[in-house]
Amino acid sequence: MPFPPPVRTLSGPRRRTLLASAAGAALMAGCSSGEGGSGKEKPGAGPSASAQERARARAASDSAGLLERYDAVLAVHPALTARLAPLRAEVARHVTAFGGAERGTRTSPSASASASASASASASASASPGVPPAPAVVVPADAKAALADLAGAERTLSDLRVAALVDLPGEPARLLASVAASGAAHAYLLTEGAR
Repeated sequence: MPFPPPVRTLSGPRRRTLLASAAGAALMAGCSSGEGGSGKEKPGAGPSASAQERARARAASDSAGLLERYDAVLAVHPALTARLAPLRAEVARHVTAFGGAERGTRTSPSASASASASASASASASASPGVPPAPAVVVPADAKAALADLAGAERTLSDLRVAALVDLPGEPARLLASVAASGAAHAYLLTEGAR
């Protein structure tokens, strides 16, 4: 006697499959060792060190811009705080992991607006190719649309970071791959919750 079919057929990738493939991609990308295959990079070794510092500064700036997006969404939709707080905390840890500092903290909408104005001036000066800072973001009035926009920002930044892995050796590549995988997981979680 055959087993009955499952009651509910799931569409799309399973959560475990997505997380396992993101982790596998991070390990595969981070395991290559730059020059000579020794896996040991020399700090301050000419132009590659400055390229690494530029990549680290760009990643910190991009993460700070994403953090501002989270703050903007939370300022407009405070009911999403319980859901977005863990993801926002992870993004804040990414900023510090890349050696950056949070541009602003979530206090009040008026404080966010003044912090955003100063952040937009500094962000336009740096012209980072990643996620635009919060002042350029118009948060939709609908919470589901706001989550979808936030998921799109996470996905875009994750894709940019994966593309940047090619130019980085060893440890910086592992860190960037790990944060890119985290961003992909955030995008998944934000998208799944909006359904």
